[in-house]
Amino acid sequence: MEPIELTFPCDADPERLDSFIARSVPEITRSAALRLIETGQATVNGQPQKPSLKLKGGEAVTVTIPPPAPAQPQPEEIPLEVLYEDSDIVVVNKGAGMVVHPGAGNADGTLVNALLAHCKDLSGIGGELRPGIVHRIDKDTSGTLVIAKSDRAHNGLADQFKVHSIKRIYLALVYGSPKEDRGRIESVIGRHPVERKKMSGKARHGKNAITHWRVEGRYPGVTLVRLRLETGRTHQIRVHLSEAGHPLLADEVYGGGSRLAQLKDPVLKQMIKAMGRQALHAKTLGFLHPVTGEYLEFDTELPPDMAGIVAYLEEKNRG
Repeated sequence: MEPIELTFPCDADPERLDSFIARSVPEITRSAALRLIETGQATVNGQPQKPSLKLKGGEAVTVTIPPPAPAQPQPEEIPLEVLYEDSDIVVVNKGAGMVVHPGAGNADGTLVNALLAHCKDLSGIGGELRPGIVHRIDKDTSGTLVIAKSDRAHNGLADQFKVHSIKRIYLALVYGSPKEDRGRIESVIGRHPVERKKMSGKARHGKNAITHWRVEGRYPGVTLVRLRLETGRTHQIRVHLSEAGHPLLADEVYGGGSRLAQLKDPVLKQMIKAMGRQALHAKTLGFLHPVTGEYLEFDTELPPDMAGIVAYLEEKNRG
C-alpha cells in the first residue's frame, strides 16, 4: 500500500501524534495508530517518534499501512437456522449476538466459522477472512442473510447489491412517535468526525444513503417501524432513525440508552434492558437467484426478545 502523507496544520492546537493519525485516516483506530507508531510504520519528518509526541504545526507525518496478515477461519460446529440452500447459495436467519465474519477481536464464533462447518464449499472471492459473504448485518441485529457458495453466485449477488435491486425489509422498535405515518430519509453517511466507531449523517465524506419507513404500530413512548433499504450503508438504519429523533430501543451507540429513563412503564423498561441489543430485525430478503435467475424471497418472524415487547405493548393497548 502507498504511504499516506499528512501535514499537521500550522494553525491547529497541539495534538498527540497517535490522536492526529487516528483522526486523519478513517480506517485507522487509535490503538491501530499506536501500533503503527511503535513499529516504525508512522514517522514524523522521516523519523520514528513516540505516540505521545505533541505535534505543533508543519510536521510531515508519513503512515504506511501494512497489508492484512493472511488468516484462515476454522470450521466450528455452531447451530444455524438455514432457510434455503442449493449448490450456489445458502440463506440463513442469523441470531442476534453473532458476528458475520472474523475480524479484530472476533477470530472465531462467527457466522463464517459456522458456515465453513456446514457447507465446506463457500466461495473464496470475498477474501480469506470472509469467504462467501456478499453483505452483512450488525452483530446485534438479527435476521436474513444470503451467502454465496460459488464465485459465479458471489459475482451475481454483488451486482444486484451494487444496483440496489435487492429487496430488504427491516422491523425496528424506536423511541417516540413519528409525526407522519411514512416517509423517506436521505443523507450522506460516513465515519463520525469525532467518534471513530460511529457513523454519521454529518460526516465530511461519505456515501448517499436512502431509507424508506412506515409506521406499523404506535404505543406509549414506543413505535414499531417497517423500513425498506434503498441503499445499504454501515449502520444506515441506526443512524437515520437516531438523527431523526427516534433511536432504536437499547441502541447504546446511537442514543437509545439515554432515552430509556424517559419511559414510565417499569415492566417495559426491564424488557428493554433484558434485550441488551438494538431492536432491529432484517425481516425480508428478496433477490434473483444469481445462477438460475428465479426470484426468491425469504421472510422471518421477529425474534422472541422483540416479539415479546410488541406483544406486551399490544396487550396494554387493548387494555
